[in-house]
Amino acid sequence: MSTAVSPKTSSVEIGTEDRPLRVAVIGSGPAGVYAADILTKSQEVSDGLKVSIDLFDRYPAPYGLIRYGVAPDHPRIKGIVNALHKVLDRGDIRFFGNVDYGTDLSLADLQEHYDAVIFATGAIKDADLNIPGIELDGSYGGADFVSWYDGHPDVPREWPLEAKEIAVLGNGNVALDVARVLSKHADDLLVTEIPENVYAGLKKSPVTDVHVFGRRGPAQVKFTPLELRELSHSKDVDIVLYPEDFEFDEASDEAIRTNNQVKTMVNTLTNWLVEQEDKPLTASRRLHLHFLHNPVEVTGADGRVTGITFERTELNGTGNARGTGELVDYPVQAVYRSIGYFGSALDDVEFDHQRGVVVNDGGRVLDAAGTHVPGVYSTGWIKRGPVGLIGHTKGDALETITHLLTDRTGLPAAARPEAAAIVELLDSRGVEHTSWEGWIELDAHEKALGEAWTAENDGGPVRERVKVVPRAEMVDVSRGAAAVV
Repeated sequence: MSTAVSPKTSSVEIGTEDRPLRVAVIGSGPAGVYAADILTKSQEVSDGLKVSIDLFDRYPAPYGLIRYGVAPDHPRIKGIVNALHKVLDRGDIRFFGNVDYGTDLSLADLQEHYDAVIFATGAIKDADLNIPGIELDGSYGGADFVSWYDGHPDVPREWPLEAKEIAVLGNGNVALDVARVLSKHADDLLVTEIPENVYAGLKKSPVTDVHVFGRRGPAQVKFTPLELRELSHSKDVDIVLYPEDFEFDEASDEAIRTNNQVKTMVNTLTNWLVEQEDKPLTASRRLHLHFLHNPVEVTGADGRVTGITFERTELNGTGNARGTGELVDYPVQAVYRSIGYFGSALDDVEFDHQRGVVVNDGGRVLDAAGTHVPGVYSTGWIKRGPVGLIGHTKGDALETITHLLTDRTGLPAAARPEAAAIVELLDSRGVEHTSWEGWIELDAHEKALGEAWTAENDGGPVRERVKVVPRAEMVDVSRGAAAVV
């Protein structure tokens, strides 16, 4: 539970050359970087307000969900990373990696060193799916699988890829990422930055069929056209659709008429459906797209997944689905739920356990009584829940920064605002924090690993990078660079 802090007095006006406004941002994914960037470019700063921003992340490397939550073959990942890199490479925002909020630093620590704190910790856990059998061996969270194939430093290096037939539950971009990585041949991922252990695991996978299930119809899917079209780029993987799953109600027709994105996706899916009638299935793997299926039970034997049961659904005229009472079974040996992410509670901050967000009003973090905790804010998925794309994150950050600047004259002044003070605190606690210079070193190291692999495998694919996975190795490489000052 957080406690409102009474404003402290300061003999120096905050925001001047002598005493800049000190802000800590917790989380260096898009939400945190955009918040820091918007603050540095605000009109108040243009008018003379001086700001000093420190960006903290629990991982030794920056970029958050972009590094550890997006499939390595995602077509837009490089563009997003380049945009974040440009912001942090300017030199006006300090990066502190390998610093865990709640363990290495508390809210009280941050309030002592900063005038304002912005939480941008995102959401990394899988949303729960409460159906019988979901706890069986062979039932996994899609987010956990994403963390594995993205080389997350805090998850096991091995993943049990033993199933020939797999069900993926969900119709969002993460579900498509999971299904694409599961069905794609490992050699075709070598051009990405996947770690060596991930390549080795996927190479041994015996998978033949991956089934993706959505509860509603083709016009209600939550993925985007780019991610959908990416499915057709997988070599030696046939896409399979089913005519009985293509149902459109009044709301579907309206969405197709008025929303170009929906129209594009429906056209793509219907074209694939028509084309497969005259196209024999010759690939060694198949990716099945099912609609109008609501999961009701994961079935098993001897504690392991052996199948999954769905109730067929139908659209009710509003784009929503209702059950028909018809049950269908699919034999599978693994089930991945990708029905959404969920935020994690933060120490000393009120948390809404139903929505998985920090309790807030437009980004102003609230205490148990519903009062704004002075100087404490939130942005991104930990503020509004895991919905929306990158564009929404920018608008979200703008709202939070606007509130922070509106509140500026009433913020409690930090007792130790000197830039060196937080470094002294971390060092005194033995925290092996990494820097932006350290990330540049690690970035170059990973690219060098890619070059070495390419040279050793002459005639094979060109690997731009091989991602380092162990946290200790990431820290060692990063701290070999210039020290944080």
